[in-house]
Amino acid sequence: MSFYVVVGAGPVGRETARLLGEDGHDVVLTSRRGGSSPMRNVRTVQADATDASELARICRGADAIFMCAMATYHRWPTDFFPIIDGTVRTAETVGAKLIVLGNLYGYGENADSPLHSNLSLDPTSKKGTARTIMWQRAARAEVPAIEVRSSDYLGHGAISYFSLIALPSIIEGKPTAFIGDVDAAHAWAFTKDVARTLVAASRYTGEWGRAFHVPSQHASPRELILKTAAMLHRDVSDVRSYSVSEMEALGMHELIEMKYLFERPLLVDSSDAETLLGVKPSSLEVMIADTLRDHL
Repeated sequence: MSFYVVVGAGPVGRETARLLGEDGHDVVLTSRRGGSSPMRNVRTVQADATDASELARICRGADAIFMCAMATYHRWPTDFFPIIDGTVRTAETVGAKLIVLGNLYGYGENADSPLHSNLSLDPTSKKGTARTIMWQRAARAEVPAIEVRSSDYLGHGAISYFSLIALPSIIEGKPTAFIGDVDAAHAWAFTKDVARTLVAASRYTGEWGRAFHVPSQHASPRELILKTAAMLHRDVSDVRSYSVSEMEALGMHELIEMKYLFERPLLVDSSDAETLLGVKPSSLEVMIADTLRDHL
């Protein structure tokens, strides 16, 4: 059995640690808050990923480090770099492979769907630029690195555009608004599938220094909203799109530059992850049910 460290205890980080522990590996799950863990073979440790010397002490002997830490959304361009730099330095110090949890922002507004994992990164937003630089720094590390790129999350505890913007209105049975074209097909990734992809990527025997896409399901925001409402036995009578002025008035300033993700179809090609890693996407119904776990 191996020793793994998961940096970041959000829904994906915790599920990644759980999967590794259930496989019999020794796992340390780090976060700034620490806490306890009821998961098999998983120890929780309070640690700051920006402190490479302290993180290296925790990671000594690790076979691989999973970088699943998040920064506050509006502070990505400043707060993410010390996190990735500390994690990269730690991996180099202890000689551990590095698996980075990323997203699709780096492809930019001009990328054509479906997005392929070998597509060149060409960011057109501040957040996309931050994500691109993070991967570039990981890819230049003196240890093997892989990035697992995910689309918007569905799943219990996931903080996403859907959970923040649409879900509260759906639960209350109120008219529901979203951003962009509510009828444009969009890729949705299940947090548990993201974790499964991360774990599978850590075992990849091919050439590293590459990315994989999380196998996802595709549905328009309207379809997702109506399916969610039906599962809750709610009647959503109206689904519409917020205007930019409404978004500004509601304080959605950080979402405006990323609105392009929902203005046309965003499709993800994950065939390499499905073929090379053996990961298949869960059904949309399973994703929704897990998202609604506290409400069903």
